[in-house]
Formats: sequence, structure tokens, C-alpha cells
Amino acid sequence: MNGFKIDEVNLYEQLGLELIVKLSRCFYSKVYADPNPEFRSMFPADMEGAIRNQYEFFVQRLGGPPLYSSRKGHPALRPRHARFPITRENVERWLGYMRQAMVEVGIPDDARARLDEFFTASGSFLQNIDEHGRRIY
Repeated sequence: MNGFKIDEVNLYEQLGLELIVKLSRCFYSKVYADPNPEFRSMFPADMEGAIRNQYEFFVQRLGGPPLYSSRKGHPALRPRHARFPITRENVERWLGYMRQAMVEVGIPDDARARLDEFFTASGSFLQNIDEHGRRIY
């Protein structure tokens, strides 16, 4: 997953750690309030751990220090998410919450557009159930 608009600038320097943590916290507050049991079951019971994993990954991917890899090893997105039923509907739900969170925490328009491109591509990359309910990978 290379060649994204997030790679053209250092979004970690632009946004800073505090805003990235705030984004993850806002996003997960939405996820953990989600009423859909199938969607909600894909996330660990430990919300603080989920927030930390996400913001550390974002920091690293957006040009900051390798917080995630230093603690957990290579991000390996597909293997780490393969056990979950990631349908197009679940991808869209995830994207919806992330888009809401980006607006709510005040991610600037340019950075939001760059992030949205990356999140959209990442969601498609992680989708492992097709529209017929068959596993893609």
C-alpha cells in the first residue's frame, strides 16, 4: 500500500501526536457505541488498547516515530484483520465513523482529504468478504 497522498507530506508533523490521539479516541467512541453486534464484535473489549494500537499505527504511517512497530512488530494489516468478517458494509461503517471523527476533532481539509484517500484504500484492501458472502482471501 504505497503511493498515497499521505506520503507527499509529513502529516505527523502537520497534525501532531495530540490530534492523532484525539482522532483515535473520537473514532473509537463511535465504534464502541455502535449497536450492530457483528460490527462491534470485530473490536477488542479493551478500548484503551484499541485506541493506542490505532494512534501508534497512524503516527508511524504518517511520518512519525515507529511507535507501533517498536511495540508490536510489523503492522501486517491483512494478517491482523483476516479473522474478522470485513464486508463492504463493515468497511463503509468504519469509514463513516472515521470521517465523522476527522471532522469533529478538526483535521484540516487538506489533511482530511489525504487521510480519507488512505482510509478508503485501506478499507478496500482489508475487505475479505465479497457481496455474496464469500471469503476473498
